[in-house]
Amino acid sequence: MRLILFDLDGTLIDSEPGIVACMQHAFAAMGVAAPPRERLRGWIGPPLGQTFPEVVGDDPARLAEAIAHYRARFDAEGWAEHTVYPGIAELIARLTAAGRELAIVTTKIERQARRIVEHLPFGTAFRRVYAPTSDSRHSTKAAMIAQALADFGMPAACSAMIGDRHFDIEGARANAVRAIGVGWGFGSADELRAAGADMLAATPGELGALLSLDAA
Repeated sequence: MRLILFDLDGTLIDSEPGIVACMQHAFAAMGVAAPPRERLRGWIGPPLGQTFPEVVGDDPARLAEAIAHYRARFDAEGWAEHTVYPGIAELIARLTAAGRELAIVTTKIERQARRIVEHLPFGTAFRRVYAPTSDSRHSTKAAMIAQALADFGMPAACSAMIGDRHFDIEGARANAVRAIGVGWGFGSADELRAAGADMLAATPGELGALLSLDAA
């Protein structure tokens, strides 16, 4: 694999503390009860516009207000409330040394994603960040992966998408890209297999082996 695309939340960083706190803040500001933490944990990855209606309803103005509350707290402090998963920094260093092209593909809005990536100790390893803009509601993983293939001029057969949720796997399969699920994020092995993952990695070290780093 010459082009490696990474999801962000649940794949490179454990962002649960910040994201869940921002969700709870948004719902409190709207005067509604937040779902249990385990339920909110399952909402890490999909766009807020897909999950928040379950709590605040389908009214567009109310939904926009709830998302605005979320983003206000995230911009102030939530963006930094994360940790890098053990072994990830070493994996990125090995991929870079092996000459792989690296990019981020995330549904987190672009300005937030770029801010996080720029502050990662290995953030400069990623040549591009693919993410929706704040006014875009239709940037799917499949569309962003397709754009990445075009930008890098890379055949799908030479590319892989790494992620922890079914959205990552489905986006990869829509582009005939190798789909690799990771076992340390917010999805489950059953979810990833059901979505059609080609392979599953239990640890970053195992992911390195699947990406043929041991033979690089």
